[in-house]
Amino acid sequence: MQHIIDRFISYVTVDTESDPNSNTTPSTAKQWDLANQLVEELKAIGMEDVTIDEHAYIMATLPSNVDHEVPVIGFVSHFDTTPDFTGANVNPQIIENYDGGDIILNKEQNIVLSPGYFKDLLQYKGQTLITTDGTTLLGADDKAGITEIVTAMEYLIKHPEIKHGKIRVGFTPDEEIGRGAHKFDVEKFGADWAYTMDGSQIGELEYENFNAAGAKITFSGKSVHPGYAKGKMINSMLLANKFISKLPKEEVPEKTSGYDGFFHVTGINGSIEETTVQLIIRDHDKKKFEKRKKLVAKITESINEKYAKQFGGDIAKAEIKDQYFNMKEKVEPVFHIVEIAEKAMKELGIKPIIKPIRGGTDGSQLSYMGLPCPNIFAGGHNFHGKYEYVPVESMQKAVEVIVKIAELTAEKK
Repeated sequence: MQHIIDRFISYVTVDTESDPNSNTTPSTAKQWDLANQLVEELKAIGMEDVTIDEHAYIMATLPSNVDHEVPVIGFVSHFDTTPDFTGANVNPQIIENYDGGDIILNKEQNIVLSPGYFKDLLQYKGQTLITTDGTTLLGADDKAGITEIVTAMEYLIKHPEIKHGKIRVGFTPDEEIGRGAHKFDVEKFGADWAYTMDGSQIGELEYENFNAAGAKITFSGKSVHPGYAKGKMINSMLLANKFISKLPKEEVPEKTSGYDGFFHVTGINGSIEETTVQLIIRDHDKKKFEKRKKLVAKITESINEKYAKQFGGDIAKAEIKDQYFNMKEKVEPVFHIVEIAEKAMKELGIKPIIKPIRGGTDGSQLSYMGLPCPNIFAGGHNFHGKYEYVPVESMQKAVEVIVKIAELTAEKK
């Protein structure tokens, strides 16, 4: 257990926050720090063909140790962390033999991780938890996945009696800003299929995800001295508020679950003369997804119509860009790859939790790039914030799942 804890901490204490406003890949120079560390570690444990390209995409090979033909499988994780919450100066806390009570993350700031609010904690009573100190995120998304892949490869190298085919591993930058697979060389990776180790609680197995789009709506205005503004001023911030008020009030992340889609306002920046609203659009159903995008355009147009005469043209502009699509369409034709992962979990005494991802992974984009790629649990909870934690036992089980998938894939038919 200590080995996996030490490896995980060595990753999360490296700041790898990505930046959506950057045009480079990786989006932040500091991602190279962990990327270079991973390259050296993969070489040290005995992986072959270890490469890192000019964009920090890492690939490596564990050669087959069987003499019959076996599909090439892959395992993929990302090493960046979300810009939603700081990942600098992560100071992990180890909670051994968790007693089921409140965990004080930060006494000075009265930050408490409580099962009264986060009920999933009670699943892990008696286990070892790794938490934050209440001032940063932890980075289990997805450094837990990287820990598990590296540890599984190391285990297979040390136990050649376990038979497996050729295995490829890949680590990517910038997944948290939706660009993790953009420059992933699927042909170079050379796998028949792969699995992202990027899910949450133990047992998760996912092959459906949201269709996703991002929207930026820019509102113009007219600034006039407030003492003489009647009939003349147009406050773009109030137009933005009007736009948001017309979105379905119940279709937001905090009020939806399962297959429900949503609109999520992620940012507002404004003045009287110009205000921008950033939002994301999500739905598992393709037709409903298209309908949601049309609604954003329709609301924008209705505001334009109302202010056309006063403003003298379009006062609002909507830019809507697709980000990724539901991988279900690409995975269902090769559904045996999901069944292998499900069988691996069952043989290890893990109850598979097959459900849609309320988000996306590198796997959703990779599936559309020709690499079918379901998602498997990495073990963490409460991603992207100070209440993030991961049970060490869940990471250990994820390692076992990787090893078992390798075994099952190499079995003679």
